[in-house]
Amino acid sequence: MRSRSNSGVRLDAFARLVQETILCHQNPVTGLLPASEQQKDAWVRDNVYSILAVWGLGMAYRKNADRDEDKAKAYELEQSVVKLMQGLLQCMMRQVAKVEKFKHTQSTKDCLHAKYHTPTCATVVGDDQWGHLQVDATSLYLLMLAQMTASGLRIISNLDEVAFIQNLVFYIEAAYKVADYGMWERGDKTNQGIPELNGSSVGMAKAALEAIDELDLFGAHGGPKSVIHVLPDEVEHCQSILCSMLPRASTSKEIDAGLLSVISFPAFAVEDIDLVNITKSEIISKLQGRYGCCRFIRDGYRTPKEDPSRLHYDPAELKLFENIECEWPVFWTYLILDGIFNGDPVQVEEYREALEGILIRGKHGIKLVPELYAVPADKVEDEYRNPHSVERVTTGQLPHMWGQSLYILGSLLSEGFLAPGEIDPLNRRFSTGFKPDVVVQVSVVAESKEIQGLLRDYGMDVQTVSEVLPIRVMPARILSHIYVKLGNCKKLNLTGRPYRHIGVLGTSKFYEIRNRTYTFTPQFIDQHHFYLALDNQMIVEMLRTELAYLSSCWRMTGRPTLTFPITRSMLVDDGESIDPCILSTLRKLQDGYFGGARVQMANLSTFLTTSFHTQLSFMDSDPDENLLDEDEDDDDDDGEEEDEDNEETEHVVSPSEESKGIEDSKDVLDEYFTQLLQSTATKSHLPPIQRGQHHVFSAEHTTRDILTLMAQVQGLNMPKPSMYLPVTPIMNKHRKSLNLLEVPHPQHQGPHQHQHKTSSVDLHLPRDAHGNTDFAALVSQLKECPTLQDQADILYILYAMKGADWVVSISEQCGATVRSLLGELYIKAGASQEWGLIRYISGILKKRVEVLAEACTDLISHHKQLTVGLPPEPREKVITAPLPPEELISLIYEASGQDISIAVLTQEIMVYLAMYVRSQPALFGDMLRLRIGLIMQVMATELARSLHCSGEEASEGLMNLSPSDMKNLLHHILSGKEFGVERSMRPLESTATSPAISIHELGHTGATKTERTGIRKLKSEIKQLDDSRPISIFTGSHSISSNVTSPRSTRCSSPSTPSGILSPTGTSDSRLQWEERQGQWLRRRRLDGAINRVPMGFYQKVWKILQKCHGLSIAGYVLPSSTTQEMTEGEIKFAVHVESVLNHVPQPEYRQLLVEAVMVLTLVADMEIHSIGGIIQIDRIVHMANDLFLQDQKSSGANEFFLEKDPATGICNFFYDSAPSGSYGTMTYLSKAVITYVQDFLPSTSCLMQ
Repeated sequence: MRSRSNSGVRLDAFARLVQETILCHQNPVTGLLPASEQQKDAWVRDNVYSILAVWGLGMAYRKNADRDEDKAKAYELEQSVVKLMQGLLQCMMRQVAKVEKFKHTQSTKDCLHAKYHTPTCATVVGDDQWGHLQVDATSLYLLMLAQMTASGLRIISNLDEVAFIQNLVFYIEAAYKVADYGMWERGDKTNQGIPELNGSSVGMAKAALEAIDELDLFGAHGGPKSVIHVLPDEVEHCQSILCSMLPRASTSKEIDAGLLSVISFPAFAVEDIDLVNITKSEIISKLQGRYGCCRFIRDGYRTPKEDPSRLHYDPAELKLFENIECEWPVFWTYLILDGIFNGDPVQVEEYREALEGILIRGKHGIKLVPELYAVPADKVEDEYRNPHSVERVTTGQLPHMWGQSLYILGSLLSEGFLAPGEIDPLNRRFSTGFKPDVVVQVSVVAESKEIQGLLRDYGMDVQTVSEVLPIRVMPARILSHIYVKLGNCKKLNLTGRPYRHIGVLGTSKFYEIRNRTYTFTPQFIDQHHFYLALDNQMIVEMLRTELAYLSSCWRMTGRPTLTFPITRSMLVDDGESIDPCILSTLRKLQDGYFGGARVQMANLSTFLTTSFHTQLSFMDSDPDENLLDEDEDDDDDDGEEEDEDNEETEHVVSPSEESKGIEDSKDVLDEYFTQLLQSTATKSHLPPIQRGQHHVFSAEHTTRDILTLMAQVQGLNMPKPSMYLPVTPIMNKHRKSLNLLEVPHPQHQGPHQHQHKTSSVDLHLPRDAHGNTDFAALVSQLKECPTLQDQADILYILYAMKGADWVVSISEQCGATVRSLLGELYIKAGASQEWGLIRYISGILKKRVEVLAEACTDLISHHKQLTVGLPPEPREKVITAPLPPEELISLIYEASGQDISIAVLTQEIMVYLAMYVRSQPALFGDMLRLRIGLIMQVMATELARSLHCSGEEASEGLMNLSPSDMKNLLHHILSGKEFGVERSMRPLESTATSPAISIHELGHTGATKTERTGIRKLKSEIKQLDDSRPISIFTGSHSISSNVTSPRSTRCSSPSTPSGILSPTGTSDSRLQWEERQGQWLRRRRLDGAINRVPMGFYQKVWKILQKCHGLSIAGYVLPSSTTQEMTEGEIKFAVHVESVLNHVPQPEYRQLLVEAVMVLTLVADMEIHSIGGIIQIDRIVHMANDLFLQDQKSSGANEFFLEKDPATGICNFFYDSAPSGSYGTMTYLSKAVITYVQDFLPSTSCLMQ
């Protein structure tokens, strides 16, 4: 008999180790592994990690087989792996109803369980008795299922299981917007069961989605039906959210050692090598000890200070865990594997040596990896004083099966029994490799011959939609319908993918369906969903963004191909010419470079060979399935689709027709698509408007009056918050928080008249003989409306009082539901670009932005919090973690007080904020909480300031801004740039009553400071010549025309003066200087205060101050020093806590002065002083500075006007308007005040402040 080779002997030693530490625990019936002797349950995550060593050893035996027994041993080990993976699949398939529900709700109550009963695969605790929602565990299962299948194992055995796995893909694809309990099952580190967005979950989901995409689950024995499909945009969302979070792990954990599994083996989810290195070095520098790494800072698990009798921690006790956190050897096994995959033998040797020193020797000398090392109870004080000095003791499971498995796997790799590629057959380890430049292919197609002719006139030769045949062009919503069929399984009651938005990566490839080629136009130009696509300027901006996104995020072979249709809505002048902004975009595309992306423009057919093609085999004809019959079922899933899409006509195809062969199946498919397209086609039932008739409501009542009255009819108490920030004295002191700007009221309407008008609203609805509302008369009024606004008002009254499905009899022959008439009106309003009306109808129809949940998550993952609804709390609702779409929408409507226009505008602004946070994160660098309601009020107020109109008019003007102007205005407010507002006349055919307004940037051509000053002087001289004449001012490169008369008593147009009076003295010279300088710092502070902007590093500095005093008092609220025991300085939770105290300050400009005072105080706190006092009154410091300022002003001989104080705060208006620097700057006076306030604590040797 042949003697055993050295490698064979060594492998047998590993086999003994695996048998005695892992396989001896495997259940013979289910194949599951219990966590330990004490904990008999089987955790999904632990099971997958624990079996990896068995999988690796099996491959090592197969590769190094000395004799037949080795091959048998390899097979036996591989089957143990298959048994365990099938056991976990059984556990999850028993909860198939949860998978189906979670796809729609993303709720913690509807998720798969995290652990199961080892002998039976049954659940062991209730849905609400454990932090079950752990997306990373399900993702890890899918990732390793893909890797194991690729290595040759056959785990999935039938098509029902394939359908289940496809649905698990839908389960994890929304990971980037799901707050879960994370790797450690605890969620927020206070251990109070609060889920949060976890980097480890998002990263693992991203890796699983990439790994399993286009994988045949039957391996070499499969066909098209066993292939898994993943939508590329979902992967990319996970990628971008993950990158925006790292190195932070979640809101409560600034770093977490669990991220090692994401940046290295097994996920390799991060493509940016610098980010990988930063995260790794953060983990090593902040969490590594002598026995492994802590999981995260202030982790109380199994420390001597933890109270084992309760699950949760009290906030202040977290400080007790600092420096005595348990250290886990398992993280060193990750670092060994990381070194192997990176080809870093020094790292491998260093960590193997360290790990060998802390392993426990079991019987027969086998090496065991302990779960963790804890500080002994009697040595806690020593460890506090001198971290990492005390000898620790092992506790927890021995062996820790997860760590044991990774230790064995690392040993097999480092000793050469396995190559890295064998445990990573899908090559995930190359994710940080070089990415070539992407050229985006753009094919422009004309909707009709007429449009083709117009384009030809401009020298552009494009094909029409019919000329590109046999390639068929369809809108993106059809692709969403197609994907509803994916993963459909009647036996398991699985409905496939929920009807969801398809991103631009998904629509930038060709699809092969039943031997035909289809291409889909991008979602952002589909007008059926949200009104942004009705604005051509917005389409151009979104095209620019999407092209840049495609060029940076495309990962597939071939090039991305974007099909851009030119439709009727892109024409102007009654269809005579093409919108100039579309035309200039097409010219830029022809030049080959647009929005930072390299572009190639040609016909679709020329791109067929260079593009990526996806075969949608699940749409192949199946005798058991009838597309047309099932269409009704699809619409149950269309949670996010508009109601008018659901009026589908039913066609029944007999079985004989269905089996006529491939051509017939194509016809059925065509019929199905036609049916889907017809479901969104416009039906014409609405009577035309009758010009010259009297207004029914719109002349005497605002939309808000009608909304308020209808809310009363429905029994809702709709508050009447202001969309702008008023300045007239208001009784309620909390509402003073909105005092951003003096808004002049028009002379003809005083505030008393206004109040009287709103309190006695009566719509004079037609009444019948019994005094009830006469709806028939109301319907007949619908036919006599002079404007679309009147029709909308009548339809809204019918909607509120009779319901959306009430049938309106337009004539004897035809009737239509209120909902479908509103849908028609929406399209008419879109055609005439009446944005206020479009937003109003969108609100009535409860239209929602499809990407709202994504937008919300984008902002949260960039460490921002959101509030929706107009201030103050409790109406204003805070969003700190991603919410399921339905929950998010209902929260927005609730916070808007059921005011539909505010609810719609909130969604719109949330989308714009997300666009900017992705493209220009620097705009948000120093903001933590984005208060959307307050941002809307600032926007309305800034309009009022620029247009010299009342707040009511400005609110109306805001609602009537086009989406692209709204986005520009938001940008100016975020960036603090000056902007110009231009009133323009509406086209004659428009029926809107409000003025059209457009937003322009000032001086973007690069006017120098002197040129700008010259412009201001010129502007003032024009005003002096004739203040009452309408003026047109040229600033930068734009003309700002204002037909508002400017009597001397109203404020000048640029920059505002504190009191609203034009100049402090009568001489013209000082007036010019005034115009040049004043009002800018006041406006700057007001804007910064309103959008909660603070200096960089502000919150960390506050943390340091609290270490040296008992607390800070701000506006009567105390921020105690004990906060630092509960939270670390880098924690977002701490920043939020400081922010919430600052938010009690009503006036934004006063808030900013308090922030400046705190910044000065940090300079003192940075000195080598043990304490700077008890509770420091920040308000007192600001008032001391203000008094010093006033003394200086008086001694300089300033008149009473200059000394005028803000009645609310007692601060001099001119102090608010002083620059921070300079001898009369706010910082000078604040520094003097701070030194005076804390001088008792300063060392006597320090210089006195002069």
